[in-house]
Amino acid sequence: MEPDHTPAEPSRHPIVRLRPKAEARAIRHGFPWIYADELVMDRRTQGLVPGALAVLEDAERRPLGLVTVNPASKIVARMLDRDVGAEVDEGWFAMRIARALTLRERLFRMPYYRLVHAEADGLPGVVIDRFGPTAVVQPNAAWAEAHLAALVAALVSVTGVTTVIKNGTGRARGLEGLPEETVVVHGPAPEGPVAVPMNGATYMADLTGGQKTGLFYDQRENHAFVARLAQGARVLDVFSHVGGFALAALAGGAESALAVDASAAALALATQGAEAQGWGGRFSTRQGDAFDLLEALGREEARYDLVICDPPAFAPAKPALEAGLRAYERLARLAAPLVRPAGYLILCSCSHAADLTAFRNASARGIGRGGRRGQILYTGFAGPDHPVLPQLAETSYLKALAFRLDG
Repeated sequence: MEPDHTPAEPSRHPIVRLRPKAEARAIRHGFPWIYADELVMDRRTQGLVPGALAVLEDAERRPLGLVTVNPASKIVARMLDRDVGAEVDEGWFAMRIARALTLRERLFRMPYYRLVHAEADGLPGVVIDRFGPTAVVQPNAAWAEAHLAALVAALVSVTGVTTVIKNGTGRARGLEGLPEETVVVHGPAPEGPVAVPMNGATYMADLTGGQKTGLFYDQRENHAFVARLAQGARVLDVFSHVGGFALAALAGGAESALAVDASAAALALATQGAEAQGWGGRFSTRQGDAFDLLEALGREEARYDLVICDPPAFAPAKPALEAGLRAYERLARLAAPLVRPAGYLILCSCSHAADLTAFRNASARGIGRGGRRGQILYTGFAGPDHPVLPQLAETSYLKALAFRLDG
């Protein structure tokens, strides 16, 4: 029997209702999104302010939970709480942040991690990365923007962070009709890049002007795997950002590491990270388009024991899937010839639209077109501070494949 979430008294929130053919069962079983074609979009619903709270009912008028509504978004409603009488206030946020914090403190000795991973941590569209005493919040949904003050107050109260930065950039905010804005919303602004210890390396994260929140924690476990392959190796790290795999490889004993990225600013931070560990003499950079530089390295007949390619999402949504898979195939084709006999090629994808099978097939085709063959040693995903909501494939987006290429 389904639990009865009918409030003891009439709800103060408006009611939105599923269409008769909408799949209420999926929502009851944990799917957190309602699309525009699943909801009765009458005049009252269309008139709701983006981020407004409402009670969601099925077609038979049975309550399903408390949702946030954005009539301007393709994801017109997001499930917030199965209790339709829940009060979304500072205390509500504090309970969810505390639950997320308990997990991260069990996983990590130092406070450098993804603290909140959106729907998987019960805060739809909200990402929070922690950098010691500083937290960077991405309110990627209209409701989170509307409740930002309560969210930040709860974050400070639960974690004790002294600075909170709102990073309001990225594709997701545009889909919600939100403007881009990065601003310090609590405490003093960082005086410069923040040093982040991870896997024996030091990463320099620009929390106010860098990409996303300043650092990609999701690759932590895959960095550690690459470090195990790196002893005595010559390493090429393509799409390196602030040193990603390159610095992890140096921590693992690599002979040298070359970091390639389009961003000169990111490479400067990577260099600072290498120098902070005394590895400046083993670290170098090349700035420019990754595909162009891979072709140039091929013409130069450069060869490496370990090559890693960690590009941005080539297929951020289903319409871009075919083009994205062609890009992953091309990347593998250009990278494979740069790997020495019996060396290693690590290929990554953060495109949730390209599932593991499609990405693996594209990578294998590219390696074959590059004149090489190989065996897969390792399949990696995002670390445990990026938990997956089983009902929502989008929370499981990162794939990493490690190939040992033929001799």
